[in-house]
Amino acid sequence: MLERTGENKLIKAGIVGASGYVGGELLRLLINHENIEIKYATSKSHKNEKVSRLHPDLYGLTDLRFSDKTPMEVASDVDVIFLALPHGTSIKYVPDLVETGVNIIDMSADFRLKNPEKYPEWYGFEHNYPDLLNKFVYGMPELHRNEIKNAKYIATPGCIASSSIYSIAPFLSLSLDSNIINVDAKVGSSGSGSGLDESKVFSERFNSIRAYKPVHHRHTPEIEQELKYVSNKDIKIALSAHSVNMVRGILTTSSIYAVSDEIKLWSLLREFYGNERSVRLIMDKKSNYRYPDPKTVIGSNFVDIGFAMDNYIKRIVSFGAIDNMIKGASGNAIQSMNLMYKFNEYESLIMPSLFPV
Repeated sequence: MLERTGENKLIKAGIVGASGYVGGELLRLLINHENIEIKYATSKSHKNEKVSRLHPDLYGLTDLRFSDKTPMEVASDVDVIFLALPHGTSIKYVPDLVETGVNIIDMSADFRLKNPEKYPEWYGFEHNYPDLLNKFVYGMPELHRNEIKNAKYIATPGCIASSSIYSIAPFLSLSLDSNIINVDAKVGSSGSGSGLDESKVFSERFNSIRAYKPVHHRHTPEIEQELKYVSNKDIKIALSAHSVNMVRGILTTSSIYAVSDEIKLWSLLREFYGNERSVRLIMDKKSNYRYPDPKTVIGSNFVDIGFAMDNYIKRIVSFGAIDNMIKGASGNAIQSMNLMYKFNEYESLIMPSLFPV
Protein backbone atom coordinates (compact mmCIF):
# COMPACT_ATOMS: atom_id res chain seq x y z
CA MET A 1 0.00 0.00 0.00
CA LEU A 2 1.22 3.51 -0.76
CA GLU A 3 2.31 5.52 2.24
CA ARG A 4 -0.25 8.19 2.99
CA THR A 5 1.28 11.66 3.20
CA GLY A 6 -1.87 13.75 3.63
CA GLU A 7 -4.36 14.08 6.43
CA ASN A 8 -6.53 11.16 7.45
CA LYS A 9 -9.72 12.60 6.02
CA LEU A 10 -12.52 11.54 3.73
CA ILE A 11 -13.40 13.79 0.82
CA LYS A 12 -16.79 13.66 -0.87
CA ALA A 13 -16.61 13.74 -4.67
CA GLY A 14 -19.16 14.16 -7.43
CA ILE A 15 -18.70 13.28 -11.10
CA VAL A 16 -20.90 15.22 -13.52
CA GLY A 17 -21.23 13.42 -16.84
CA ALA A 18 -20.25 10.04 -15.42
CA SER A 19 -21.78 7.88 -18.18
CA GLY A 20 -19.00 8.58 -20.70
CA TYR A 21 -15.63 6.88 -21.01
CA VAL A 22 -13.74 9.48 -18.97
CA GLY A 23 -16.43 9.45 -16.29
CA GLY A 24 -16.18 5.68 -16.16
CA GLU A 25 -12.43 5.81 -15.66
CA LEU A 26 -12.81 8.38 -12.90
CA LEU A 27 -15.23 6.01 -11.18
CA ARG A 28 -12.95 3.00 -11.62
CA LEU A 29 -9.92 4.78 -10.19
CA LEU A 30 -11.71 6.58 -7.36
CA ILE A 31 -13.67 3.57 -6.07
CA ASN A 32 -10.61 2.23 -4.25
CA HIS A 33 -9.16 5.60 -3.26
CA GLU A 34 -8.60 5.60 0.50
CA ASN A 35 -9.68 9.19 0.96
CA ILE A 36 -12.60 9.51 -1.45
CA GLU A 37 -16.30 8.83 -1.10
CA ILE A 38 -18.05 9.05 -4.47
CA LYS A 39 -21.25 10.81 -3.52
CA TYR A 40 -22.76 11.36 -6.97
CA ALA A 41 -22.30 10.15 -10.52
CA THR A 42 -24.66 12.06 -12.78
CA SER A 43 -26.25 11.24 -16.11
CA LYS A 44 -29.48 12.79 -17.36
CA SER A 45 -30.25 9.90 -19.71
CA HIS A 46 -29.50 7.09 -17.24
CA LYS A 47 -31.13 8.30 -14.03
CA ASN A 48 -31.40 5.60 -11.32
CA GLU A 49 -29.59 2.98 -13.43
CA LYS A 50 -26.63 1.24 -11.81
CA VAL A 51 -23.36 2.70 -13.03
CA SER A 52 -22.17 -0.86 -13.64
CA ARG A 53 -24.76 -1.23 -16.41
CA LEU A 54 -22.82 1.29 -18.52
CA HIS A 55 -19.43 0.53 -16.97
CA PRO A 56 -19.46 -3.26 -16.68
CA ASP A 57 -15.91 -3.34 -15.29
CA LEU A 58 -17.46 -2.03 -12.06
CA TYR A 59 -19.82 -5.00 -11.51
CA GLY A 60 -19.53 -6.13 -7.91
CA LEU A 61 -17.43 -3.12 -6.93
CA THR A 62 -20.12 -0.52 -6.36
CA ASP A 63 -23.89 -0.20 -5.99
CA LEU A 64 -23.80 3.44 -7.01
CA ARG A 65 -26.58 4.59 -9.32
CA PHE A 66 -26.65 7.49 -11.74
CA SER A 67 -28.31 10.66 -10.50
CA ASP A 68 -29.83 13.45 -12.57
CA LYS A 69 -28.83 16.16 -10.11
CA THR A 70 -27.62 19.42 -11.61
CA PRO A 71 -24.00 20.50 -11.14
CA MET A 72 -25.14 23.08 -8.58
CA GLU A 73 -27.06 20.45 -6.61
CA VAL A 74 -24.03 18.18 -6.64
CA ALA A 75 -21.72 21.00 -5.59
CA SER A 76 -23.84 21.74 -2.53
CA ASP A 77 -23.08 18.30 -1.09
CA VAL A 78 -19.48 17.52 -2.12
CA ASP A 79 -15.97 18.83 -1.55
CA VAL A 80 -14.72 18.36 -5.10
CA ILE A 81 -16.63 18.15 -8.37
CA PHE A 82 -15.31 16.57 -11.57
CA LEU A 83 -16.88 17.96 -14.75
CA ALA A 84 -16.64 15.23 -17.41
CA LEU A 85 -18.61 17.27 -19.93
CA PRO A 86 -18.21 18.13 -23.64
CA HIS A 87 -16.18 21.15 -24.66
CA GLY A 88 -18.23 24.31 -24.37
CA THR A 89 -20.49 22.89 -21.64
CA SER A 90 -18.49 23.34 -18.44
CA ILE A 91 -18.24 27.07 -19.03
CA LYS A 92 -22.02 27.28 -18.59
CA TYR A 93 -21.75 25.99 -15.01
CA VAL A 94 -18.35 26.98 -13.67
CA PRO A 95 -19.05 30.67 -12.89
CA ASP A 96 -21.90 29.66 -10.56
CA LEU A 97 -19.98 26.68 -9.16
CA VAL A 98 -17.12 28.96 -8.16
CA GLU A 99 -19.54 30.91 -5.97
CA THR A 100 -20.33 27.76 -3.95
CA GLY A 101 -16.72 27.31 -2.82
CA VAL A 102 -16.47 23.76 -4.18
CA ASN A 103 -13.16 22.59 -5.64
CA ILE A 104 -13.47 22.04 -9.40
CA ILE A 105 -11.63 19.66 -11.73
CA ASP A 106 -12.73 20.26 -15.30
CA MET A 107 -12.03 17.54 -17.85
CA SER A 108 -12.95 19.70 -20.85
CA ALA A 109 -10.92 22.34 -22.71
CA ASP A 110 -13.02 25.22 -21.39
CA PHE A 111 -10.37 26.50 -18.98
CA ARG A 112 -7.13 25.09 -20.39
CA LEU A 113 -6.11 28.04 -22.53
CA LYS A 114 -4.94 31.20 -20.78
CA ASN A 115 -5.72 33.45 -23.74
CA PRO A 116 -9.50 33.82 -24.19
CA GLU A 117 -8.97 35.03 -27.76
CA LYS A 118 -7.91 31.49 -28.74
CA TYR A 119 -11.32 29.98 -28.06
CA PRO A 120 -13.31 31.26 -31.06
CA GLU A 121 -10.69 29.97 -33.52
CA TRP A 122 -9.98 26.59 -31.93
CA TYR A 123 -13.22 25.72 -30.10
CA GLY A 124 -15.86 27.80 -31.83
CA PHE A 125 -17.14 29.83 -28.89
CA GLU A 126 -16.41 33.13 -27.19
CA HIS A 127 -14.85 32.84 -23.74
CA ASN A 128 -16.34 35.56 -21.56
CA TYR A 129 -14.58 34.67 -18.30
CA PRO A 130 -10.91 35.65 -18.63
CA ASP A 131 -10.73 36.15 -14.86
CA LEU A 132 -11.60 32.49 -14.35
CA LEU A 133 -9.04 31.34 -16.91
CA ASN A 134 -6.40 32.85 -14.67
CA LYS A 135 -7.74 31.01 -11.62
CA PHE A 136 -7.54 27.56 -13.21
CA VAL A 137 -4.25 25.67 -13.02
CA TYR A 138 -3.22 23.38 -15.86
CA GLY A 139 -3.48 19.90 -14.39
CA MET A 140 -0.15 18.40 -15.44
CA PRO A 141 1.58 17.63 -12.13
CA GLU A 142 5.02 17.09 -13.61
CA LEU A 143 5.02 20.71 -14.86
CA HIS A 144 2.72 22.51 -12.39
CA ARG A 145 3.05 20.56 -9.14
CA ASN A 146 3.53 23.52 -6.79
CA GLU A 147 0.69 25.50 -8.37
CA ILE A 148 -1.64 22.51 -8.15
CA LYS A 149 -0.91 22.07 -4.45
CA ASN A 150 -2.44 25.49 -3.80
CA ALA A 151 -5.19 25.37 -6.42
CA LYS A 152 -8.95 25.20 -6.08
CA TYR A 153 -9.62 24.86 -9.81
CA ILE A 154 -7.90 22.44 -12.18
CA ALA A 155 -8.14 22.26 -15.97
CA THR A 156 -7.15 18.75 -16.99
CA PRO A 157 -4.95 18.54 -20.14
CA GLY A 158 -6.11 17.08 -23.43
CA CYS A 159 -4.94 13.59 -24.37
CA ILE A 160 -2.91 14.35 -27.51
CA ALA A 161 -1.62 17.49 -25.83
CA SER A 162 -0.42 15.44 -22.85
CA SER A 163 1.58 12.95 -24.88
CA SER A 164 3.05 15.73 -27.02
CA ILE A 165 4.04 18.01 -24.13
CA TYR A 166 5.59 15.24 -22.06
CA SER A 167 7.73 14.01 -24.93
CA ILE A 168 8.82 17.39 -26.35
CA ALA A 169 9.37 19.59 -23.29
CA PRO A 170 12.69 18.12 -22.08
CA PHE A 171 14.42 18.86 -25.38
CA LEU A 172 13.53 22.53 -25.65
CA SER A 173 16.63 23.65 -23.76
CA LEU A 174 18.61 22.73 -26.88
CA SER A 175 19.42 25.29 -29.56
CA LEU A 176 16.68 24.62 -32.11
CA ASP A 177 17.23 24.93 -35.85
CA SER A 178 13.51 25.62 -36.26
CA ASN A 179 10.73 26.76 -33.96
CA ILE A 180 8.34 24.45 -35.85
CA ILE A 181 7.89 21.00 -34.34
CA ASN A 182 6.00 18.36 -36.32
CA VAL A 183 3.75 16.06 -34.29
CA ASP A 184 2.16 12.93 -35.73
CA ALA A 185 -0.49 11.51 -33.40
CA LYS A 186 -2.04 8.04 -33.60
CA VAL A 187 -5.19 7.81 -31.48
CA GLY A 188 -7.45 4.95 -30.39
CA SER A 189 -11.20 5.10 -30.90
CA SER A 190 -11.98 5.96 -27.26
CA GLY A 191 -10.26 9.30 -27.86
CA SER A 192 -13.38 10.58 -29.57
CA GLY A 193 -15.69 9.60 -26.70
CA SER A 194 -18.61 7.22 -26.35
CA GLY A 195 -21.02 9.06 -28.64
CA LEU A 196 -21.96 7.36 -31.86
CA ASP A 197 -21.59 8.55 -35.42
CA GLU A 198 -21.09 6.82 -38.75
CA SER A 199 -17.31 6.98 -38.57
CA LYS A 200 -17.32 4.79 -35.44
CA VAL A 201 -19.26 1.89 -36.93
CA PHE A 202 -17.11 -1.25 -36.68
CA SER A 203 -17.04 -1.87 -40.42
CA GLU A 204 -15.83 1.71 -40.97
CA ARG A 205 -13.28 1.77 -38.18
CA PHE A 206 -11.70 -1.68 -38.33
CA ASN A 207 -8.48 -2.08 -40.35
CA SER A 208 -8.47 1.68 -40.92
CA ILE A 209 -5.84 4.38 -40.43
CA ARG A 210 -7.79 7.57 -40.97
CA ALA A 211 -6.29 11.05 -41.01
CA TYR A 212 -9.22 12.60 -39.16
CA LYS A 213 -7.58 15.93 -38.33
CA PRO A 214 -4.49 16.47 -40.49
CA VAL A 215 -4.43 20.23 -39.78
CA HIS A 216 -5.77 22.72 -37.24
CA HIS A 217 -6.24 20.24 -34.41
CA ARG A 218 -7.69 21.99 -31.37
CA HIS A 219 -4.95 20.75 -29.04
CA THR A 220 -2.40 22.82 -30.96
CA PRO A 221 -2.62 26.05 -28.90
CA GLU A 222 -2.62 24.03 -25.68
CA ILE A 223 0.65 22.34 -26.62
CA GLU A 224 2.19 25.65 -27.70
CA GLN A 225 1.08 27.32 -24.47
CA GLU A 226 2.71 24.73 -22.22
CA LEU A 227 5.90 24.50 -24.25
CA LYS A 228 6.21 28.28 -23.96
CA TYR A 229 5.69 27.92 -20.20
CA VAL A 230 8.52 25.37 -20.01
CA SER A 231 11.03 26.99 -22.33
CA ASN A 232 10.01 30.63 -22.83
CA LYS A 233 10.29 29.90 -26.56
CA ASP A 234 7.59 30.59 -29.13
CA ILE A 235 7.12 27.10 -30.54
CA LYS A 236 4.81 26.38 -33.46
CA ILE A 237 3.22 22.93 -33.55
CA ALA A 238 2.36 21.25 -36.85
CA LEU A 239 0.00 18.54 -35.61
CA SER A 240 -1.67 15.81 -37.66
CA ALA A 241 -3.94 13.28 -35.94
CA HIS A 242 -4.82 9.80 -37.19
CA SER A 243 -7.50 7.44 -35.98
CA VAL A 244 -6.04 3.92 -35.79
CA ASN A 245 -7.29 0.41 -35.22
CA MET A 246 -7.12 0.24 -31.41
CA VAL A 247 -9.52 1.19 -28.63
CA ARG A 248 -7.21 2.91 -26.13
CA GLY A 249 -3.89 4.66 -26.36
CA ILE A 250 -2.01 7.44 -28.09
CA LEU A 251 1.40 7.49 -29.72
CA THR A 252 2.87 10.86 -30.66
CA THR A 253 5.93 11.01 -32.88
CA SER A 254 7.49 14.47 -32.86
CA SER A 255 10.27 15.86 -35.04
CA ILE A 256 12.47 18.38 -33.24
CA TYR A 257 15.16 19.95 -35.40
CA ALA A 258 18.33 20.32 -33.34
CA VAL A 259 21.90 19.04 -33.13
CA SER A 260 22.67 16.76 -30.20
CA ASP A 261 23.72 13.23 -29.29
CA GLU A 262 22.20 10.32 -27.38
CA ILE A 263 24.15 10.92 -24.17
CA LYS A 264 23.04 14.53 -24.02
CA LEU A 265 19.41 13.66 -24.75
CA TRP A 266 19.27 11.00 -22.06
CA SER A 267 20.79 13.50 -19.67
CA LEU A 268 18.08 16.04 -20.53
CA LEU A 269 15.32 13.48 -19.96
CA ARG A 270 16.71 12.37 -16.61
CA GLU A 271 17.26 15.93 -15.46
CA PHE A 272 13.78 17.04 -16.50
CA TYR A 273 11.82 14.16 -15.01
CA GLY A 274 14.12 13.12 -12.16
CA ASN A 275 12.22 10.65 -9.99
CA GLU A 276 8.76 11.22 -11.49
CA ARG A 277 6.92 7.97 -10.79
CA SER A 278 4.48 8.29 -13.67
CA VAL A 279 7.16 8.94 -16.31
CA ARG A 280 9.14 6.04 -17.77
CA LEU A 281 12.11 6.48 -20.11
CA ILE A 282 12.15 3.74 -22.73
CA MET A 283 14.91 2.44 -24.96
CA ASP A 284 15.70 -1.26 -24.72
CA LYS A 285 17.53 -2.48 -27.79
CA LYS A 286 16.85 -6.12 -26.91
CA SER A 287 13.12 -5.70 -26.35
CA ASN A 288 10.29 -6.04 -28.84
CA TYR A 289 9.29 -2.65 -27.46
CA ARG A 290 12.47 -0.70 -27.99
CA TYR A 291 10.53 2.54 -28.23
CA PRO A 292 7.35 3.68 -26.45
CA ASP A 293 4.24 1.85 -27.58
CA PRO A 294 0.65 2.43 -26.37
CA LYS A 295 0.29 -1.32 -25.96
CA THR A 296 2.57 -1.26 -22.91
CA VAL A 297 0.80 1.57 -21.04
CA ILE A 298 -2.85 0.50 -21.42
CA GLY A 299 -4.65 0.60 -18.08
CA SER A 300 -1.92 2.61 -16.36
CA ASN A 301 -1.11 6.21 -15.45
CA PHE A 302 2.32 6.00 -17.06
CA VAL A 303 3.67 8.10 -19.88
CA ASP A 304 6.48 6.36 -21.75
CA ILE A 305 9.05 8.56 -23.46
CA GLY A 306 11.86 7.67 -25.84
CA PHE A 307 13.69 9.03 -28.85
CA ALA A 308 15.70 8.23 -31.95
CA MET A 309 18.45 10.30 -33.57
CA ASP A 310 18.23 11.22 -37.23
CA ASN A 311 21.73 12.49 -37.99
CA TYR A 312 20.97 12.75 -41.70
CA ILE A 313 18.88 15.87 -41.28
CA LYS A 314 19.79 16.75 -37.67
CA ARG A 315 16.47 15.71 -36.22
CA ILE A 316 15.39 14.31 -32.85
CA VAL A 317 12.44 11.94 -33.18
CA SER A 318 10.70 11.97 -29.81
CA PHE A 319 8.03 9.40 -28.87
CA GLY A 320 5.32 9.66 -26.25
CA ALA A 321 2.87 6.86 -25.39
CA ILE A 322 -0.05 7.11 -22.98
CA ASP A 323 -3.41 5.57 -22.23
CA ASN A 324 -5.59 8.44 -23.42
CA MET A 325 -8.26 7.66 -20.82
CA ILE A 326 -5.86 7.71 -17.85
CA LYS A 327 -2.65 9.74 -18.18
CA GLY A 328 -4.46 11.61 -20.95
CA ALA A 329 -7.52 12.36 -18.80
CA SER A 330 -8.69 10.78 -15.52
CA GLY A 331 -5.23 9.86 -14.22
CA ASN A 332 -3.86 13.39 -14.40
CA ALA A 333 -7.11 14.65 -12.88
CA ILE A 334 -6.80 12.35 -9.87
CA GLN A 335 -3.07 12.96 -9.53
CA SER A 336 -3.88 16.68 -9.39
CA MET A 337 -6.68 16.10 -6.89
CA ASN A 338 -4.27 14.16 -4.66
CA LEU A 339 -1.89 17.12 -4.68
CA MET A 340 -4.74 19.54 -4.03
CA TYR A 341 -5.73 17.67 -0.86
CA LYS A 342 -2.19 16.76 0.18
CA PHE A 343 -2.82 13.05 -0.21
CA ASN A 344 -0.15 10.76 -1.56
CA GLU A 345 0.20 12.04 -5.12
CA TYR A 346 -0.05 8.56 -6.60
CA GLU A 347 -2.86 7.17 -4.45
CA SER A 348 -5.01 4.82 -6.61
CA LEU A 349 -2.74 5.43 -9.62
CA ILE A 350 0.32 3.19 -9.32
CA MET A 351 -0.59 -0.02 -11.12
CA PRO A 352 1.06 -1.99 -13.89
CA SER A 353 -0.38 -1.74 -17.35
CA LEU A 354 -2.32 -4.64 -18.87
CA PHE A 355 -0.27 -6.97 -21.02
CA PRO A 356 -0.95 -8.43 -23.47
CA VAL A 357 -3.94 -6.50 -24.74
